Amino acid sequence: MFSFRLDAECKFTGARTGEIKTGHSSFSTPVFMPVGTRATVKAMAPFELQEMGAGIILANTYHLYLRPGSDVVREAGGLHRFMGWPGSILTDSGGFQVFSLSTLRDISDEGVTFRSHLDGSAHLMTPELSIKVQEDLGSDIAMCFDECVPWPCSREESEEAVRRTLRWAERCRDAHAGKGQALFGIVQGSVFEDQRVLCARELAAMDLPGYAIGGLSVGEPHGEMYRILDTVTPEMPISKPRYLMGVGYPPNLVEGVARGIDMFDCVLPTRNGRNGTLFTPTGRINIKNLEYERDFSPVDPECGCYACRNFSRAYIRHLFRSGEILGSRLCTWHNLHYILDLMRKIRGAIAEGTFPEFRRRFHETFRDGATPC
Repeated sequence: MFSFRLDAECKFTGARTGEIKTGHSSFSTPVFMPVGTRATVKAMAPFELQEMGAGIILANTYHLYLRPGSDVVREAGGLHRFMGWPGSILTDSGGFQVFSLSTLRDISDEGVTFRSHLDGSAHLMTPELSIKVQEDLGSDIAMCFDECVPWPCSREESEEAVRRTLRWAERCRDAHAGKGQALFGIVQGSVFEDQRVLCARELAAMDLPGYAIGGLSVGEPHGEMYRILDTVTPEMPISKPRYLMGVGYPPNLVEGVARGIDMFDCVLPTRNGRNGTLFTPTGRINIKNLEYERDFSPVDPECGCYACRNFSRAYIRHLFRSGEILGSRLCTWHNLHYILDLMRKIRGAIAEGTFPEFRRRFHETFRDGATPC
C-alpha cells in the first residue's frame, strides 16, 4: 500500500505540500526523515521520535546486510518489529555506503565487489541482492541500487555511472516483488545538467512510485546543488514524490522545498548533536564554547523540545565537559525537534500561501554562511 496526494502548491516557487500513505502510517510532505542507519536513530528511543512528530525514518541496507544480517531481521518479523518502530521506514539501497565505506571495491555491470568495513570479508552487492535485502527488511519504501560518483568527477565517469544506474534500476524493478513496498528510482549525473535530464527522463519512463535525486550534498557548493535541482525537478513526474537524498542543513531544506522536493534525509542533525553543535533560528552554536559556561538560558527560548523546556546552555555544556552521555542525547533531541518543526512551519506556509515570505524571513534570520538561492 503506497500513495501520494498533492494538496497545495506555491504560486511563486516550486514548493508543494501533500500526503504519503504507506502500510504503516501516513505523513505530510515536505518531510524530513531522521536517519536510523543501523535500525536505530542514534541517542533516541522510538517513542521519543513519535512524540516529536517523526512519521518516517530511514535505515540502511548496507549496514543491516552486514550486521545483523537481513535474514535475522526477517526472522524477527521485519524491521518495524525488530526495532520497535510503528511508523514508516525507507531503506537506502546501500549503494552510497558501498562506494564510500568499503575498501578494495570493484565495479562492474554485474554489481560491486567490496570488502566489509567491519571485518574485511568479501561481498558482491548486485541490484537483485539489494532488493532482496530490502524485501527481507520489510521497509515501506525501497531504493534502487545505483552508482554514486564522488565530487568532483569527470564527465566520462559520471556518464558511465548514469548508464549503470539506469540499467541497475531496470534490474531492481524486475526483481522487486512489490507486496506493499514502493520502489523509488535514483537520478544520478553529478553536476552535468544534460546527464541529469537524461537520467530523470529514463527513470520517469519506468513509472516507479517515486524518484530520488542522489549524488548531491557530497561536497559541491550550495549554488551547484541548487542549479542541478532547478534542472532536474521539472523533469520529474508531478504526481510522484521527489526525494533529495542526504540533505539536512536547514537552508538547503528550505531551498530544496522551494524547488519542489518532498522528502529529505540526513545524519547532520544527529551527528551535530552528538558533537555539541545545535541549530537555532539564528544559526548554529557550539554548546562546548566557553561563552556558555554561565549562560542559564535555554538553547532556544522559543523551542518546545524537552531539552529547551528543562535545561540551560550552561548545564548542557557541563554535560559535554564531563563526558556525560545525556549531553549528546539532549542536543540530538533538540536538533531533530528543530528540523521537524522547521518542516511543519514550511508545510503551514505552503498551505497558507505565504511560503515566499517564510523563505525570505528564514534567510534573513538564519545567518550561517549558506548561499540562499
